[in-house]
Amino acid sequence: MPLDDSDWLNAQYNNRELVPDHARHLAHWAEASALTRSKSDCRLDLRYGSGPQESLDLFPAPRPGAPVLVFVHGGYWRSLDKSDFSFVAPVFTQSGAMVVVPNYSLCPKVTIEHITWQLLRSVQWVWQHAAQHGGDPRRIVVAGHSAGGHLAAMLLSCRWKQVSDELPVQLVGGALSISGLFDLEPIRHTPFLQADLQLTPASVRRLSPAFFPRPKGKLYATVGAAESDEFLRQNQLIRDVWGPTAVPVCETVPGRNHFSVLESLVDPAGRLHELALRLLGLH
Repeated sequence: MPLDDSDWLNAQYNNRELVPDHARHLAHWAEASALTRSKSDCRLDLRYGSGPQESLDLFPAPRPGAPVLVFVHGGYWRSLDKSDFSFVAPVFTQSGAMVVVPNYSLCPKVTIEHITWQLLRSVQWVWQHAAQHGGDPRRIVVAGHSAGGHLAAMLLSCRWKQVSDELPVQLVGGALSISGLFDLEPIRHTPFLQADLQLTPASVRRLSPAFFPRPKGKLYATVGAAESDEFLRQNQLIRDVWGPTAVPVCETVPGRNHFSVLESLVDPAGRLHELALRLLGLH
């Protein structure tokens, strides 16, 4: 991994350059999400904190006592919004889950560490309020795409008792990472990201799940088979360091790139949808 080769790093991690029709995917997500909000039972912009981006969208379960899926969006911690990802919800609420899509502040206005704390607070809010919307706070699962896959692994690794003594030891029961990033050292050296993310050697150590002890919960690590060698390596890395007990699933999704891979999550016949239902106990 040549960390001193700027062109190589940009080529490996700049997914918008790697997928020429990425704009079509982003536009489709936004359109499908707007339609979802217009057609679905949803609670929009619920506050989990006092900051300007500290809100979430909630899609209630059809029946009480439902498992909860928290979906964390990607965008390299510096772009996109929860409103772009409402489209994830319907296929899971129809299967009996409650779905929550939190927002968070974006770099460079804040750091990745700040974003991580925001997500911790959002999931704490879900644990406190899930039952009011038909969710079971004992059955919370996190899924995330790209930077959201990194944040999902961070949430799985959280020592919740250090956040608040009222919280259970294992608040998040399992996590599905889709095209996640687990070692941020290459990201620290990637030129097109450096100015916005401002990573340091110390922050890389604090924010890289690959450097953490293996969690008690299960992580399903997945990536599109058509993604870059580095994204494929990152996906295998977390299995190698956490082991098969903590990462029982480490898979590539055939024919999918960094953007089209999300289609497998919302396709009732998709492999990622199957894995998410398994974590939710709905498979």
